[in-house]
Amino acid sequence: MFESLSSAPLHDATATSPPGSREVKNTTCYMCACRCGIRVHLQDGRLRYIDGNPDHPLNQGVICAKGSSGIMKQYSPARLTKPLRRKPGSERGAGDFEAISWDEAYKMLEERLAQIRATDPKRFALFTGRDQMQALTGLFARQFGTPNYAAHGGFCSVNMAAGMIYTIGGSFWEFGGPDLDRARLFVMIGTAEDHHSNPLKIAISKFKRAGGRFVSINPVRTGYSAIADEWVPIRPGTDGALMLALIHELIRTGLYDRDFIVRYTNAGQLIDADEASDSFGLHVRDPGSDEVNAMYPQNKLWWDRHTGAPVATHTEGADPQLLGSFTLPDGRAVKPAFALLAERVASYTPAWAEGITGIPEATIRRLAHEMGMTARDQRIELPIAWTDSWGREHDTVTGNPVAFHAMRGLAAHSNGFQTIRALAILMSLLGTIDRPGGFRHKAPFPRAIPPSAKPPNHPRAVQPNKPLAGLPMGWPASPDDLFIDDEGAPVRLDKGFSWEHPLSVHGLMHNAITNAWRGDPYRIDTLMIFMANMAWNSTMNTSEVRKMLNDKAEDGEYKIPFLVVCDAFQSETTAFADLVLPDTTYLERHDVMSMLDRPISEFDGPVDAVRIPVLPVTGECKPFQEVLVELASRLKLPAFTTAEGGRKFRDYPDFITRFETEPGSGIGYLAGWRGADGTQFMKGEPNPRQWEMYAKNNCVFHYELPPSYQYMRNWNKGYMEWAMRTRLRRFGEPVLIQLWSEELQSFRSAAQGKRAGRRPPEHLRERIERHFDPLPFFSLPLEALATDLQKYPLAAVTQRPMAMYHSWDSQNAWLRQIHAHNYLMVNPKTARAAGIADGGWLWVESQWGKVRCMCRTTEAVEPGTVWTWNAIGKAQGAWQLSNDANESRRGFLLNHLISEELAHGSGRISNSDPITGQAGWYDVRVRIYPAAAGEPEETWPQFAPQQSPPGVVGGARRLWQAFRIGRLESAPGKGDPS
Repeated sequence: MFESLSSAPLHDATATSPPGSREVKNTTCYMCACRCGIRVHLQDGRLRYIDGNPDHPLNQGVICAKGSSGIMKQYSPARLTKPLRRKPGSERGAGDFEAISWDEAYKMLEERLAQIRATDPKRFALFTGRDQMQALTGLFARQFGTPNYAAHGGFCSVNMAAGMIYTIGGSFWEFGGPDLDRARLFVMIGTAEDHHSNPLKIAISKFKRAGGRFVSINPVRTGYSAIADEWVPIRPGTDGALMLALIHELIRTGLYDRDFIVRYTNAGQLIDADEASDSFGLHVRDPGSDEVNAMYPQNKLWWDRHTGAPVATHTEGADPQLLGSFTLPDGRAVKPAFALLAERVASYTPAWAEGITGIPEATIRRLAHEMGMTARDQRIELPIAWTDSWGREHDTVTGNPVAFHAMRGLAAHSNGFQTIRALAILMSLLGTIDRPGGFRHKAPFPRAIPPSAKPPNHPRAVQPNKPLAGLPMGWPASPDDLFIDDEGAPVRLDKGFSWEHPLSVHGLMHNAITNAWRGDPYRIDTLMIFMANMAWNSTMNTSEVRKMLNDKAEDGEYKIPFLVVCDAFQSETTAFADLVLPDTTYLERHDVMSMLDRPISEFDGPVDAVRIPVLPVTGECKPFQEVLVELASRLKLPAFTTAEGGRKFRDYPDFITRFETEPGSGIGYLAGWRGADGTQFMKGEPNPRQWEMYAKNNCVFHYELPPSYQYMRNWNKGYMEWAMRTRLRRFGEPVLIQLWSEELQSFRSAAQGKRAGRRPPEHLRERIERHFDPLPFFSLPLEALATDLQKYPLAAVTQRPMAMYHSWDSQNAWLRQIHAHNYLMVNPKTARAAGIADGGWLWVESQWGKVRCMCRTTEAVEPGTVWTWNAIGKAQGAWQLSNDANESRRGFLLNHLISEELAHGSGRISNSDPITGQAGWYDVRVRIYPAAAGEPEETWPQFAPQQSPPGVVGGARRLWQAFRIGRLESAPGKGDPS
C-alpha cells in the first residue's frame, strides 16, 4: 500500500501500452459551472487523467487546474457511498448515522412526502445549490405542488440576471457576454477570477494579443485583474455611483449613440410627468392604436421633432425629442424617458462619485471619454443584411467595440439591482447591445421584458394532491403577479415574490432555514437540500444557523422536523441530516445542460450538452436526478405517470429522451438530434437514440444561426420569427431596452396609492416607494446604513480562487496543495495603522460576530477593503480531512460575520436587495485588531469534530490518493468499500 510513497517512478513513460488497455471517453466537466468539454483517459477501466477536449466549442481543449483535478474528486476520501439515517436518539450535528438500503430510504421518503402532499404540499421545501438541472428540480417541485423551491441564484447573482433582463432582455453568464473577438476596449467589473474561467481566459488572451485595452474595476487585483492594462480600485458597494457618474459624463459630452437609443430603447417614449395624476410615471399610450399584445403593448408615443406633435413610436419618418417637456392635447404634461434619465444623473457628477467610490474625479472623466470615443470612432461594420422588427432593411450590421463583463461583485449587495440597471443603461447609451464588439446575447435570450413566465399569485395555487398552479419561479410585471394572500402576506417560505422582495426571480434560499426555524410565515415538515452546504459556507450567520438546525420546540421535536441532505461528499451539512442520500460524481452519471435551463450557448447560436457516465457508480450512490424521477414515479406525480397511473419513465436517461413540455410539442430537454430518426433540431418528436448521438458528437450540440440572425436579436425580425418557430419565444414583438422601467413604477405607484388593486402593507410602503424607482439611483447598502461606520470602517468581501469552486474543491488533494488555508488580505497601510504584522494573527469583527485568522498584506487591495478566499476554511472532521488539517486550524470562514437579517421597524427582514432578495454577502463592515499575546494560533470559532459516517471512502485512501490514482488494489482500510 505504501509503495506509492517511494521516489521510484510509477510508470515507464517509454513503455508501449498493451493493446486495448487504454480508452478515452468524452463528457462534460463539472468542477465549476463553466461546463467545458473534457476527455477522460482510462487504463484497464481505471481513471488515469483528464484533459480538455479540443473539439468542444466552449473550451477548445483548454483545461484549468480544477478540471484536470477532477480525478481527485472521483477518489476523494469524503465520498459518501451508502444512504444514511440518523440513529434514533442521537442529536443532529453529531454525525451519528447508520447505513440503510435504498428501499428503506425511498419508503421513508415516499410515505412522508405522500402524507404532506395529501394535506398541505407547502410543508415540503426543496432548495438546491449550484446544480445545473433546475428544469428538473423545478418540475418536481411544481408537480409535487409546493411553492417552496429555489436554486442557488438568490445567494449568488440574481441581481445580475434580474437587473439586466428587466433592462435589456438578457444578462451576463450563460445568457450573454462580451464579444472580445471584435472589441477594442474591455471593462471588467466585480468579476471573480474563476468566473467562466477557460472561455474567458481564451478570449482575453486573444483580445490582448490583438491590441485591445483591458480595464479592471475591482476592490481587489487578482486573477484576470492582474493582467489588466489598468486596475481601478473601487470601494465595495459603490459601483452604482460610478456607473451613474459615467452616464452623467456621456450625456454631458454627447458621447452617446443617439441613433441607437432612439430606435432600440424606450428613450423617446413619453412618460406622464404630472405628479398629481394616477398615471404619473407610466408610459403614455395612444388609445386609438392597437396594443398588439396586451402583455407587451406597442401603442406608446414619441414627441416628433418634425411635426411638434405626439406620434406612435417608430412611425416612419418621425424623429423623437429626447430632451424637454411637452403637453399633450388633453393637457397632460409629459417628458421623454431620456429627459428623465438626464435629470436623474445631473447631480451624479464625477466629483460626487469620487467621494463615494474612492476613484479620482479625473479618472472617472477619462474613462467615460475613452468609452465614448472608442464606441464612436472605432465603429465596426459587417456586410450582413438584416431586417428590423419595424420592416426597415439594413445592408450591414454595425457595432461599437466597447465590451463589459460584470458579475457577483456588483450583484451581491443590497443596492445591486439598481447598480446593474445603471450598468445596462451605460452599455445601452454606448450602443453596445447585441452588436459586434459589445455585449452579445446567447440563446435562449433575449427574452421579453420581463419574460412572460409568471409565479402563482394566490394561495389557491397550492392544493392537496395537485401540481402547483403556476411556476415556482417567474418574472412579475406588476403587483398583480405577487404570490401573496388576500392580506398581502407571503405564501412562500422564503417570502419570495412578496412585498418584502417582489422581483425575487431566483428565490431566497439564504433565508429558508431561518424562516423555517422561526415558523415565519409558517412551519414546514420536511426540508430537502441538494448540493448546498447550508451549515457552513452556503449560509450567512453560520454559527447561529447551525444552532437553528438543532433547535427543538417545546414538545421536544426539532423545529425543522425532517432534514434530507443529498450530496456526493461528507460536508458540514450532512452531519445535521436525518437522512443522507449519496449522490454520484459527474463522471458517473447522465446529465444535461439544457435549453430549458442553463445551456452553454455561443454567440452564433444555441448550444446544449450532456454528461455520460465514463466510470461505474461508486458503492451504492445514485444520481440525484434518478432519485427525483424515482420519487416522482412513486408519488404518481402527473408528469411522471401515465393516464392509468403507471410509471411513465424507466429512468432519468429515458425521461430526458421522452419528456416533452406538453404532449406533441416537440420541445424537450435536449435540442439536438430530435425526431424519430434524429434529423430534426430544436424541435421534433422524441428520438430513442438521442443520447447515443450526443455521445458521438463530443457530448455537445451546436446549432449555428444564419449570420443575419446573429446580431440585433432584440429587434431582428428574422431572428424573432425563427425563435417563435422553435419555441424559444412566445411572442415576436421587439424587445426595447428599458431606460425607464414601467414594471418598477407599477410597484411604486401601488405604494403611492395611485394604482388600483394590491398595495403594500404599511410597514413596507416607504421601502417599496424608495427602492422601486423606474430609474437607477444610488444609496449605500442597507447594512452600511445600519452600521456604525466609525466603529466598523472596513468593507469585507470574499471571492473564489481560480483553483477552487466553493467547498467542492477545497477537499481535493491536488488543489489543496495550491490553497490549504486562507488569510485575510489587508492593504499594508491598513495593517500598519491597526498594528498588525504580515503573517500575524488578528481578529476581524463585525456587529454580528468575530473570527480569528492570519493576516497577509498586499498592495493588490484598496485600503478600505479586506478580503479572503471563500470556503477554504472547514469544520474539524468535515470532508474527511483530519482534525488538525490546515483547513480547520488555519483556515477560516467570513460567513460568521454576516447576518442573514437586518432590523426593520419592530421586526426583522432579510439582509438582501429589497427588489430581488439578492443576499447582501458583500455589505458587511468590519474592524480589525491584533490577537493578544498568548492566544491560540488557530482560527476561531472552532466546533466539535465531526464523526466519520458509515460507508464514507475515507480511511487509508487519504495516504496515497495524491500519488497513485488509478491503482485501487490497496488493502481495504476502515470505511474503504474496496
